Amino acid sequence: MDKPQKGLFAIEKVALIYNLITSILILFLFERMEHPWTMLCERATIAIATFLLMYLYRLVPCKLAAYARVVVQMSLLSYWYPDTFEFNRFLPNLDYVFASVEQFIFGMQPSVWFCHTFPQLLVSEAFNMGYFFYYPMIFIVVTFYFLRRYELFEKVSFILAASFFVYYLIYIFIPVTGPQFYFPAIGAEHVSQGIFPAIGDYFNYHKELLPGPGYQHGFFYDLVEESQQVGERPTAAFPSSHVGISTILMIMAWRGSKTLFACLVPFYMLLCGATVYIQAHYAIDAIVGFLSAFVLYVAVTWMFKHWFVKQTSLRQP
Repeated sequence: MDKPQKGLFAIEKVALIYNLITSILILFLFERMEHPWTMLCERATIAIATFLLMYLYRLVPCKLAAYARVVVQMSLLSYWYPDTFEFNRFLPNLDYVFASVEQFIFGMQPSVWFCHTFPQLLVSEAFNMGYFFYYPMIFIVVTFYFLRRYELFEKVSFILAASFFVYYLIYIFIPVTGPQFYFPAIGAEHVSQGIFPAIGDYFNYHKELLPGPGYQHGFFYDLVEESQQVGERPTAAFPSSHVGISTILMIMAWRGSKTLFACLVPFYMLLCGATVYIQAHYAIDAIVGFLSAFVLYVAVTWMFKHWFVKQTSLRQP
């Protein structure tokens, strides 16, 4: 491989920046948070582990060690995601605004219409498979660049992680839970009548997630349901990072391999549709998620080239 990089990878730098920003927020909200010391200790542990991995890489400077450093940071995204709820739970919930806009634009709630119109096993399983494929898609694209386009590996991993962190910052300050949390909170009768009351900080005290719609005995339905019950929180609905990140992945796939792009297209389309079908998002969440992906891709690529490229060890095209 090329001469190993001294210091942190770009993905590690942006992760540490996000770590610092949220640590400062914890200090500001210290008296209101349930377990601030635990959160601060976890952040300190993540920072220490990041520098430890950098040191180990210096001892064994190989591609596999570089891959491990990136995989660790990507894996930690599953920690940072539900963490956004610990901040936005104190803010007044905004789902009533988004549901009202949805009603005004479409004359109904697309997430309700979609799953009620197509409850069949094949449709439900297809969309749940697409939704479940989100993380495998990330793994596939990142691993492809590691194996086939290693000179772009650090850039690709940075773009993905930085995009995630931008979405997470939005989620911290825009508390929208999506239909799967908001509709059960206000009741099906209000939803059917197009009445969407403000519920304030309701989700500061309630985290209930009812079973998702669709055919409730399918293999992929069970996989999605189990992952939702374990890792989902009433947060992160607007814009849809599932749609946004998967769109960025498709851009990367197109630029890296047309064959890879073609293989991922069916899963991508099902994933985007699934965000509304399983009621994780309003339709406008998915639309804005799609549009924001292109803005983020350009902006984060610019950040990498102007702020991080000088210290990267990987060859640029």
